[in-house]
Order: sequence, then C-alpha cells, then structure tokens
Amino acid sequence: MIRLNLVLLMAVLASAFYLVHTQYESRRLYTALDRAQAQSRRLGVEHEQLVVQKRAQASSARVQQLAARHLQMRPVSPGITQYVTVTGDGSAGAGPVQEPRP
Repeated sequence: MIRLNLVLLMAVLASAFYLVHTQYESRRLYTALDRAQAQSRRLGVEHEQLVVQKRAQASSARVQQLAARHLQMRPVSPGITQYVTVTGDGSAGAGPVQEPRP
C-alpha cells in the first residue's frame, strides 16, 4: 500500500511540475505574441508615414522644380522642338535644330 501511495504521490508531483511549466510557457508565449503585435502596429504606422513621404517626394510640382533647378531642364515648347525623320532604309536622322524664339 505504501508503494502505491508513493507512486501516486510521485505522479501528482510530476503532474504539478508539468502544469507549472506549461503555465509558464503559456505566459511567455503570450507576452512574446503581445510584443510581436505591438511591433507590427509600429511597423504599420511607419509604413504609412513612409508612403506619405514617398507621395510628397514624387509630386509633379516637386519633380518639375528639381528638374528645372538641378538639371537645367525647361518645359517643352514648339519653338525648340527637334523632329526626327525616318529615311527609307530604316535609319533615323535628326531634322534641323530650331533655336528658341525670344
């Protein structure tokens, strides 16, 4: 009878230790999940901010301003247009260059 009681006591102790370990792992995984969800929210907000910044950087007014300032580009006008003509043999040649009119 004492052996049976000892075996049952050992089984209860092992079950208790396993239960404590399982609860600890559950809490640890829950906190890891909570941290991952918080990081996901932070990254989502950062992504939205970057998309807004990208739209601001790619606006047509900003692109035109940078093209005019840094690349010395100017708007197209018929007075400075250069026409390309295609000859019968398939090669392309540039037409006469027209100087801009004042």
